[in-house]
Amino acid sequence: MNNIMADQKSKLNRILKDKNLDSNLVAIANKVSNNQRISFEDGLYLYAKASLGYLGTLANYIRESKHGNNTYFNRNFHMEPTNVCLYTCTFCSYSRLIKKRDEGWEYTIDDMMDIVKGYDDKPVTEVHIVGGVLPQYDVPFYSDLFKTIKNHRPELHIKALTPVEYHYIFKKAKISYEEGMKQMLEAGLDSMPGGGAEIFHPEIRDQIAGGKCSGEQWLRIHEIWHDLGKRSNATMLYGHIEEYRHRVDHMEQLRTLQDKTGGFQTFIPLKFRNKGNEMSHVEESTVVEDLKNYAISRIYLDNFDHIKAYWPMIGRDTAQLSLAFGVDDIDGTIDDTTKIYTMAGSEEQNPSLSTKELVQLIKLVGRHPIERDTLYNVVTDYMDHEWEDDKHYRGYVSLPVV
Repeated sequence: MNNIMADQKSKLNRILKDKNLDSNLVAIANKVSNNQRISFEDGLYLYAKASLGYLGTLANYIRESKHGNNTYFNRNFHMEPTNVCLYTCTFCSYSRLIKKRDEGWEYTIDDMMDIVKGYDDKPVTEVHIVGGVLPQYDVPFYSDLFKTIKNHRPELHIKALTPVEYHYIFKKAKISYEEGMKQMLEAGLDSMPGGGAEIFHPEIRDQIAGGKCSGEQWLRIHEIWHDLGKRSNATMLYGHIEEYRHRVDHMEQLRTLQDKTGGFQTFIPLKFRNKGNEMSHVEESTVVEDLKNYAISRIYLDNFDHIKAYWPMIGRDTAQLSLAFGVDDIDGTIDDTTKIYTMAGSEEQNPSLSTKELVQLIKLVGRHPIERDTLYNVVTDYMDHEWEDDKHYRGYVSLPVV
């Protein structure tokens, strides 16, 4: 670790001594060097003025200060109760509206338990549950589902539902967020994914996700969950009609809540994909813009331990590049039971990597592959792993919805 940090410090010092560099960028680099927080205005300036090389140097310095070369992934599986939804988000390529119900699915608890039981002999540590919003998927349904999963496989970590779903089911049940989250905890919920955040600012949120819970409500549900002593993730959907100020505002609100609760584990920037939705006319962001966004996320969110990139969404090559721009987690091997991003035109269609292939992908760019559980406890350190039967290490799944 000392040699790694010495190298990164040397690169950062070259920036600090660059007499041709914009003075504002030198000042931001000084803050990073001294472990000081950058401001909202600094965040905007980075988006507007900083070069990709400069951003990579700062972000990688922070990444390696926190994690060295460690790069994390996990093995889980996804279940989606339904892809039929009451909401009509313009960016969504996955949901089927009520009027298109024949194109979707609506699983029962028995249906989902069949999926769970299909992984009984697999080394998965987490089930990830998220899907559409329909009246029958209510508080009793999810309470029964969580309890049934725990009765069948107590050690399986349940990471389930976004504030979009919780807001709806608690309102339907006429209970407060506080009471609702307590009931979910008692039923067996272990952590929350980060989906449904989109962009918090109402200027954008009302256009792309009108009718769903507000940014304030999203944050409040996570705050209540954190106050119960539990952890969650956070996301941001970028690269559509938002401006840089909306991205910085989004991260500022996450950073503020993290200062208060410390309950967020990782931040996942989600690239907007334009296939098969009402925003197909919006051009997607470039790879350079993607890497800039990862780097600025790492620099801005100083109180988040991890920044995650989904390799199926951005592609294997870009995922490898992202590990030099602040990212320390590239999710995992893929069991493509979820279609949320493949239906939107993600880089990897029908993606699949064995654990051995994923480990090699990480090692090829000089990083240290570590399989983790949901709470970032080490499951297996693969740096000097001896491979026996590759089939045993076949991956089971982090998929592109958090």
